[in-house]
Amino acid sequence: MKNPLFRRFDPRLPMLLLSAVLLAACAHAPQRNPLAEWVPSPNQDLRRPVLIVIHFTDQESVQQSLDTLRSHNSKGKVSAHYLIGRDGKRYQLVSDERRAWHGGAGRWGSITDINSASIGIELDNDGEQPFDPAQIDSLLVLLDDLCTRLRIPRTQVVGHEDFAPTRKVDPGPLFPWKRLADAGFGRWPSADAAPAPPGFDAWLALAAIGYPLDDRTATLRAFHHHYRGSDATELDAEDLRILHALTQPPARP
Repeated sequence: MKNPLFRRFDPRLPMLLLSAVLLAACAHAPQRNPLAEWVPSPNQDLRRPVLIVIHFTDQESVQQSLDTLRSHNSKGKVSAHYLIGRDGKRYQLVSDERRAWHGGAGRWGSITDINSASIGIELDNDGEQPFDPAQIDSLLVLLDDLCTRLRIPRTQVVGHEDFAPTRKVDPGPLFPWKRLADAGFGRWPSADAAPAPPGFDAWLALAAIGYPLDDRTATLRAFHHHYRGSDATELDAEDLRILHALTQPPARP
């Protein structure tokens, strides 16, 4: 009786295996323009994001957000690189090197194509409830990984409304930016920063940080949400102190 473990050799098997290997290799091969001769240079690497954007989902559950981020919302297709649940569980929906559709129109400093330059992180929150400690703990772990692995400056962590203040309010005034700053992410004024000097221009300072000034009322609201946790509509002396501190060069060690 023939041993069932020994089956007849299929002569097509080596070719099938070779085809599978070649297809796998092609999936990671760089695209080549047929109009030019390919003479590769080693002086290159993958394009990397330079900004991390924090959002809240404003939906009912993680599952609803997962469904939306893989399909569309009322304005069309939308996605993000990561979603973090209230319990701290992290989900990745788009690879770090790929462009997710999370930012939309806006500007942060000289960056005008936010989606192409950023990593988007959605937090399961409706904007009206405090963010769960476990969720923020998980976010800090992810931020450390992204900034270390992708070499994103740790100051370059912003909210959706910071660069799109006329359209968005997330992550809103309840988001704990100070806790992120204590962990080394984002920008935050020193508690003992001196008052702003006479003649200090708050609007130039806002622009220097990165805020767009197309609609100053909306920009001021975004700034107050981020740095004061309030909906104040006027600049005061504390705002000037904060802005002056944020625009000063870092102290030398």
